[in-house]
Amino acid sequence: MDVLKSLSGWFGAPPAAMRRRSVQCASAHGLHRMAYTEWGDPANPNVLVCVHGLTRNGRDFDFLAAALSQRYRVVCPDVVGRGRSEWLKVKADYGFPQYVADMVTLIARLDVPTVHWVGTSMGGIIGMLLAAMPDTPITRLVLNDVGPMITVESIHRIAEYVGMAPVFPDLGAAERYIREVSAPFGPLTDAQWRHLTEHAVGPVEGGVAMVYDPGIAVPFRKSPLVKDVDLWEVYDAIRCPTLLIRGAESDLLLHTTAQEMAHRGPRAKLVEFEGIGHAPMLLDGRQIDAVSQFLLSDPGA
Repeated sequence: MDVLKSLSGWFGAPPAAMRRRSVQCASAHGLHRMAYTEWGDPANPNVLVCVHGLTRNGRDFDFLAAALSQRYRVVCPDVVGRGRSEWLKVKADYGFPQYVADMVTLIARLDVPTVHWVGTSMGGIIGMLLAAMPDTPITRLVLNDVGPMITVESIHRIAEYVGMAPVFPDLGAAERYIREVSAPFGPLTDAQWRHLTEHAVGPVEGGVAMVYDPGIAVPFRKSPLVKDVDLWEVYDAIRCPTLLIRGAESDLLLHTTAQEMAHRGPRAKLVEFEGIGHAPMLLDGRQIDAVSQFLLSDPGA
């Protein structure tokens, strides 16, 4: 599956198979629109929802979506405050209750009873919270470098740069910054770094800036964490087949936590990738194959 070769010619321009859409969602302080990209047959009842990490956006999944769009209707939302989605007026509203509610609204818009889910980091937490609920629509779950125990050290590392990015004079400067703060993504190609950069920034006065609301950092700064985040009760409530992907050098998902996840709750199947920290970006063939083989495997196997 040489996905990189098939997509290498269209950086900066959407392929014909991709559609841009949005859905109106509600918060405690008003309405907002959440943008998403959609791939594949819009009438396909088999839906895969892919949700990104804290400061990223749905275009991170372009390669995975292109690879799976013959089997799925692939939907990649920009979580509110990121990408093309609107920003919340009250910054304290940024948090998982809002994100989960928005995803329930999105799934209702898609008009399907069940979905498969791929979530990177924050997107995985949203998936866990939704998958743990009674009558959840999630029937197969991929957690990308995130689990029920999140180290306080990793949260502090992320908090150091969230909402702090400057205005960059040009795309090259933005790419150098993204390569530095996102070094744990691992040894990506120049084309992959450029792809991640092109969709992570947008034009502003004086150059380009990250396409997320700096206000997403408000909850971090308002209530700084002093201990690890414990979501084991949530994880143990999940009943659907689960795949856990881990960067072997991740500081957010420790190896001991991943091992325990394989033996309790949904007993996730664990796949680790060497030379990568937080988080594998699901851009290369090996990572895409791991996800596709799990999602498309016989559920009874």
